[in-house]
Amino acid sequence: PILFSVAELINVGQKQDALQALHDLITSKRYRAWQKPLEKIMFKYIELCVDMRKGRYAKDGLIQYRIVCQQVNVNSLEEVIKYFMHLSTEKAEVARNQAEALEEALDVEDLEADKRPEDLMLSYVSGEKGKDRSDRELVTPWFKFLWETYRTVLEILRNNSKLENLYAMTAHRAFQFCKQYKRTTELRRLCEIIRNHLSNLNKYKDQRDRPDLTAPESLQLYLDTRFEQLKIATELELWQEAFRSVEDIHGLMCLVKKTPKPSLLVIYYAKLSEIFWISGSHLYHAYAWLKLFLLQKKFNKNLSQKDLQTIASSVVIAALSVPPYDHSHGASHLELENEKVRNMRMANLINFIIDPKLESRELLSRSALLLELVSKGVMSCALPEVKDLFHLLEDEFLPLDLCLKAQPLLNKISKIGGKLASASSVPEVELSKYVPPLEKLGTLRLLQQASQVYQTMTIESILQMIPFFDFSVVEKISVDAVKHRFLTMKVDHVNAAVSFSDMDFESDGLKNHLSSFAESLNRARLMIFAPLREGSKIGNILPGLAEVFEKEHKKLLARKIIIEQRKEEQERQLVEKERAEEMKRQQLKKIKDAEDKKRVATDSQRRRNEQILKDVEERERLATLALVEEKLGKKQKKQVLDGMSKQEIMEVVLQEQVKERQELEKKLQKLVKQTDYLERARREEAAPLIEAAYQQCLVEEQILHEREQQLEVERSRQGHDNDLKEKNRLARMLNNKEREEHIGQILLERKQEREAKRKMIYYLKTEEERLNKLKQEEEAREREEKERKKKEDAERQAKLDAIAAKQRQKEQEIEEKKRKEKEQLLAGDLPIRPSEPLSRPQSEAPPAAAASAAPAPGRYVPRHLRGNVEAAPARSAPAAAPEGDRWGRRDDRPSGDKWRSGSATSWSSSRNPSRGS
Repeated sequence: PILFSVAELINVGQKQDALQALHDLITSKRYRAWQKPLEKIMFKYIELCVDMRKGRYAKDGLIQYRIVCQQVNVNSLEEVIKYFMHLSTEKAEVARNQAEALEEALDVEDLEADKRPEDLMLSYVSGEKGKDRSDRELVTPWFKFLWETYRTVLEILRNNSKLENLYAMTAHRAFQFCKQYKRTTELRRLCEIIRNHLSNLNKYKDQRDRPDLTAPESLQLYLDTRFEQLKIATELELWQEAFRSVEDIHGLMCLVKKTPKPSLLVIYYAKLSEIFWISGSHLYHAYAWLKLFLLQKKFNKNLSQKDLQTIASSVVIAALSVPPYDHSHGASHLELENEKVRNMRMANLINFIIDPKLESRELLSRSALLLELVSKGVMSCALPEVKDLFHLLEDEFLPLDLCLKAQPLLNKISKIGGKLASASSVPEVELSKYVPPLEKLGTLRLLQQASQVYQTMTIESILQMIPFFDFSVVEKISVDAVKHRFLTMKVDHVNAAVSFSDMDFESDGLKNHLSSFAESLNRARLMIFAPLREGSKIGNILPGLAEVFEKEHKKLLARKIIIEQRKEEQERQLVEKERAEEMKRQQLKKIKDAEDKKRVATDSQRRRNEQILKDVEERERLATLALVEEKLGKKQKKQVLDGMSKQEIMEVVLQEQVKERQELEKKLQKLVKQTDYLERARREEAAPLIEAAYQQCLVEEQILHEREQQLEVERSRQGHDNDLKEKNRLARMLNNKEREEHIGQILLERKQEREAKRKMIYYLKTEEERLNKLKQEEEAREREEKERKKKEDAERQAKLDAIAAKQRQKEQEIEEKKRKEKEQLLAGDLPIRPSEPLSRPQSEAPPAAAASAAPAPGRYVPRHLRGNVEAAPARSAPAAAPEGDRWGRRDDRPSGDKWRSGSATSWSSSRNPSRGS
């Protein structure tokens, strides 16, 4: 019924009232149990919320529906939420298509006039184009509502083990929404929402229906959601959000103390390598590539040799791209601490354990990475060009033509790359992006080796040895290297020369060079001329010190053993004590649990009894309130309940009913008068229209009548002509006598056949009617016989019941009389009657005989003997009329009753002598 009323409200344009009615029904306390019709109501409610863009109403309804059906039917909630998201997405798509169609229509409407005057005015006033305005008016509201839909659904489904599949599906659809429409701000907010949900899950661990992250299914869903978040963030180039997503994944892995699948780890390190490359952290980028190579080599059984060489080459080139100097030299203490924290975070993301007591550069460094490449077999899998470049930049000493030899190798390496066929999760390899850092590394190596050979070089010769850059770029690279103390050089622009030996004496390398040289010479002297060990003076003074020391040492060992044994004994006693306390605690707990169960049962029984009493009182109170409210209404209910009796309440109720009846009659009279006026006005307005329609109908019918009359005349004329032709054609057959006799014979035979058939039909019909009549008479006779028997049985049963009732009444009266006489005898109140003779006079015999002949009341007498019995008392002597009792009844019983006359007298007379004696 509610759906019909809602449909009627929608048809008359009152969608807000329809939505409010459905909202009140869904949020009411009456519908706390899930039913199938409630699902249809929710579908209609969601349609109205989407049409009117009422996100708050939709959220309230979905929260209430989740409470109703999450324990009974989660699939119903899933269907409703899917329908909600489908409608929102569909509306957003329709709005976008309308905006595009409007823009196309505006573009193609007039080729000579590109823009309409109103469009020009709007563009000058608002400063935006037509497409921007159409998007703001049509697309933006629906996109905002779609985003609110995703947020609402995620908020409803969060941290519920029964709804985690639906939560993951909604999160994936929200990510696709952000990706499709390039919504970067919404993606940041979405990531923050999911992150807060996980933090709340860890914060409130006693929550009901909380997802168990240790379960494989739940963990896989959460990991899939985070990896999808990482993919979308990298595709939209939100690198900071992507890095936070990587931290979320790592935190989730550390939280459950489990390692994800290798396929997910490949995606993890692939995205991590992209993030590190964009952030300029080439060292961690190389470490990520190394982890990616090790995973592919260990778990990818389908990896081809070519792809393995490509990945290994990428690892080697990424390691070479790391700057050869440490950026932490010369930094302040605060910068060093920040860099240390940053290195710890980065290393944790790559699953490296860092000891906080040690410097991070001692663990994660370029030299350690290069040694690890050789130890783990990465160099053996790399391409020959990459190996040659590695040996050239790291092992060779070529201060003049290092860069010239490295240039052709770099040209070959820049052409290597492409998509890996057997490693789909690995990003597309492009070694050309590593060429600039490799050229910078070659420049630094050449300057470093030249500084070891030459003191001064001209700028022109340096440019000839370094074909990659101009001198301004070389100068910038050298300044950065000198800043981090990788090189010691100066540039003299006046003389166009570079000096490698003119260094500042205040530098760390020279201010302590003499003391360092002395320490080195001292260590060399001690290695060549080792000092002789001399005897101790205390040994010479105390020769028995060694024996004393040995004895003390043995005593200490024995004491240590004793202490260990005592500790073990103490621990054993402590364990036994704890075990005994635990057993005692368990027993006390069992006793307490039993007492608690008993108390809970008692309390529940007491509460049940109290609840029953309360329900009875409440039911009575509600019945009273309902009666008063039904009769008087809510306004006077409080007044009636305050000190009024039932009679007063009924009088007030009657007065209110009379008043309501009078008001209703007045309203009806007013409505009748209004309806009369409306009908009269309607008829006055319709009278000329009806008359005009009638005249028009008369004209049309006149035209139609004339047309039909003409057609009928034409048809009659044509029929007459055809009949004349047929008559003329058949006229030659009139004089054929044999034909006429034949025709007469045929007609006679047909007439006889019809007569015989008619007689047969009449006979069959008459016979059928006779049989039906006989059958009806027989049924009527049987029915009358049954009714007669039934009536006689009823009369006989009624007579028998009446006779039985009279007999029972008589017996009850006799019993009552006996009881009273017995009570009087026992009480001594009954007077002693004089003794009477046992024999009666002869004159009293006929009445006694007549009385004995008369039937006793309540006894059945046959019909043929009833007359004789009734005549017998009439022939006997007339007796005295019996006296009536106090109720006006007379005792019509015969005087020969043995309890009334002779028997009672003789019984009393027989008892009197015994009393006298």
